[in-house]
Amino acid sequence: MAKTVTPGAISIMRSTPSPDSSGDVPAIVVQVLDLKSTGSRNRFMFTANDGKMKLKGILPSNVESEILSGSIQNLGLIRILHYTLNDIPNKSDKYLVVNKCEAVSPALEMEIGSDAIEESGILLKPKQEFEVENQAKTGAGVLLKPKQEMVAKSAAQIVHEQSRNMAPAARLAMTRRVHPLVSLNPYQGSWTIKVRVTSKGNMRTYRNARGEGCVFNVELTDEDGTQIQATMFKDAARKFYDKLEMGKVYYISRGTLKVANKQFKTVQNDYEMTLNENSEVEEASSEASFVPETKFNFVPIDMLGPHVNGKELIDVIGVVQSVSPTMSIRRKSNNDIIPKRDITIADETKKTVVVSLWNDLATTVGQELLDSSDQSPIVAIKSLRVGDFQGVSLSTISRSVVKVNPETPEAEKLRSWFDSEGKGSSMDSVGSGITASSRNGSRSMYSDRVFLSHFTSNPSLGDDKPAFFSVRAYVSFIRSDQTMWYRACKTCNKKVTEAIGSGYWCEGCQKNDEGCSLRYIMVVKVSDPSGEAWFSTFNEEAEHIIGCPADELNQLRSQENEENPYQLMLKQATWVPHLFRVSVAQHEYMGEKRQRLTVRGIAPVDFAAESRFLLEEISKEKASQ
Repeated sequence: MAKTVTPGAISIMRSTPSPDSSGDVPAIVVQVLDLKSTGSRNRFMFTANDGKMKLKGILPSNVESEILSGSIQNLGLIRILHYTLNDIPNKSDKYLVVNKCEAVSPALEMEIGSDAIEESGILLKPKQEFEVENQAKTGAGVLLKPKQEMVAKSAAQIVHEQSRNMAPAARLAMTRRVHPLVSLNPYQGSWTIKVRVTSKGNMRTYRNARGEGCVFNVELTDEDGTQIQATMFKDAARKFYDKLEMGKVYYISRGTLKVANKQFKTVQNDYEMTLNENSEVEEASSEASFVPETKFNFVPIDMLGPHVNGKELIDVIGVVQSVSPTMSIRRKSNNDIIPKRDITIADETKKTVVVSLWNDLATTVGQELLDSSDQSPIVAIKSLRVGDFQGVSLSTISRSVVKVNPETPEAEKLRSWFDSEGKGSSMDSVGSGITASSRNGSRSMYSDRVFLSHFTSNPSLGDDKPAFFSVRAYVSFIRSDQTMWYRACKTCNKKVTEAIGSGYWCEGCQKNDEGCSLRYIMVVKVSDPSGEAWFSTFNEEAEHIIGCPADELNQLRSQENEENPYQLMLKQATWVPHLFRVSVAQHEYMGEKRQRLTVRGIAPVDFAAESRFLLEEISKEKASQ
């Protein structure tokens, strides 16, 4: 009896991605294409075909006997009785997980296409009926075969042929129950996955009410490109930290899954994995070619504003504009000295941003970038934290991955733009273009907008923890007799002291240098319609206000003439409007708590953006009345 697929079967399933029961599933018949083993003798991948659309999926383990017997074959038909459609991270398509199905027809003579399903009722017949009819037509019993005969093989035949000439390790791999990451959920029983470690964090220690412990994370990617984050604590962390190596492929089983915590997740997956000391991790050295490399989800530089101080990590790609020398920074938590290097990158949005490379990345990849900086290399960086230093800044963490001149379409497109146009274009820092489109109060010059009276009338503001606000105000006075800068180490920017004999001694770098640089540290009076306040400013913010580096202002100060260029420079810096991002904290002075207002970011007033902001505020005020 001739059989065919259900017209629009894929569309029917997409419209009902998760039916509650088998009774909710209409009669769905699809053709099986690309049937193959997933590396297990009872788990098979396939592509469902309805003549017009296709959908990748996986068959349930209880149909193994039907596949091995040939009831379910490539080009054959199956009726899907129950299923689930899962989302594929970073892709718009779905993944079909068949929970229950039955064989309808053995292999047809060809793949069903849209022209084979017509209202006239012309249906494709199984291959066996097709061959019998052809043999009957020859009369003499001589079967005339086409020059290139299409042979449909069962999955059992394919698996047998594939494994017959394999090495023992490869045959062992095929006996595993390998599951794609997209099919895993917290309610599933035992499973085994085959994944590559595409990101590995450092071992960290912690202390809480239950005691001390250690923890580290890895990001895992399977051959379909699906990613998941795995976390190990205490004994499991110590057991697997050295075993799980960056870039290698492993079979992993006996882990647990739970719904991902959005605050800490680093990949696009609804679930996260935890491995304990009883989990099994085995290297699969012969399987490395089947699993893709690191996946990126790039954010354009001009779109970084909404991510400032956010919990989610981001990926960027850009052309390296400049690379700083390595600096030594003393960590406040444990007083350790760690290396740091800043690089400035730009992209097609004609915006630049500073990326801070820490620890090994500063000394390895950072040195590579410094050596090739004259060639404007392209760098792709995964898992960056977005901060508010100078408006917007990026910083690597322990699990960050840096690729120099990656062979990706995004890198080729960026290189083409830079060589043809970008090299001669003027670039602006993304920090100077922060807009009102940010999503929370700590991320924008236009959110949490207050008057200066908000600080002066609330002396206890910032008592528990620092609070952040935005202010539009004028610098109304700069004391010319104050200490406006300090002598800083050229390497780490820490304060230096005059060494015995000559030069300057840096306690942070533990070295003596012949010269030093000057860095601003001063207070300025600011004014707005509600009153006045004193703001503390540091080097970058003060340089924006004064209009020149501290070394240049010091030279003007030493000049003695009637015009007094030093005083003139300070005067020109006053009564200029600025947008300030200010932190408010309490500090103790002479046994008394006082409020300290510190400038964390500064930008010139964009009058067009300011007008839009005021119109929005007026609309909100009218709506509330």
